[in-house]
Amino acid sequence: MTTSDGTGGSRNLTGAEAPVPSTADGRGKRSVRAYVLIVFLLVCAAITCALGIWQVERRTWKLDLIARVDARIHAPPVAAPGPADWPAITAANSEYLKVQATGRFLNDKEVLVQAVTDLGGGFWLLVPFRTDAGFTLFINRGFVPPEKREAASRAAGLIEGETRVTGLLRMSEPHGGFLRTNDPAGDRWYSRDVAAMGEARGVGPVAPYFVDADATLVAGGLPVGGLTVVRFPNSHLVYLLTWFAMCAMALGGAALVWRRSAAR
Repeated sequence: MTTSDGTGGSRNLTGAEAPVPSTADGRGKRSVRAYVLIVFLLVCAAITCALGIWQVERRTWKLDLIARVDARIHAPPVAAPGPADWPAITAANSEYLKVQATGRFLNDKEVLVQAVTDLGGGFWLLVPFRTDAGFTLFINRGFVPPEKREAASRAAGLIEGETRVTGLLRMSEPHGGFLRTNDPAGDRWYSRDVAAMGEARGVGPVAPYFVDADATLVAGGLPVGGLTVVRFPNSHLVYLLTWFAMCAMALGGAALVWRRSAAR
């Protein structure tokens, strides 16, 4: 039994002071484990925040790309770039530019490139085109089905004499397709590698690009032009929202661990 001595302390019946309860029992102190978890969550928050910011930048870039390509596609056609302009041509500044050229097809030098389109499997028909400006470029005249592989089977679609072609500038596709390499010696083509095709057909230096011809109808209905697919996946908004949500969750988790570890 204890009694108060009037000074805030306490004494037992024998006159000795009663022991004061210790506050050094660890309450209010965070464990090493809690600190490690908090640091881990803060690192996760920093990483996901950085990824979210990166997706914001990627979305801005993608929207700008889509706007630029859309403007090129719907602009009036310009003359197909000649040799003086070739060194400056890149996908960033020229792909999908609407161009026009006048000249003659070298029909006996055509190249068939394997393709899968909305019309099914078959071939792209690429034909060297000698422009009246004096240089040669390849024109992707369009799609032909496997049963029309031989030129004689679609003779009505051959264009003889001088003509004008309008279409979209596309960059060369070197080497080959996915898991398949072009075989010029065997005349098997899986990508539109214009430099290799020009060398294989002996037409000399060619433009570092080709032109996807528009949907102008041709006699006999083949080849089918105007099948260029212009599509840019843009899921960056979903990605950035996901990363920022994960960042918020990590910060919330760190705050929760901080508060609960202090209350123990």
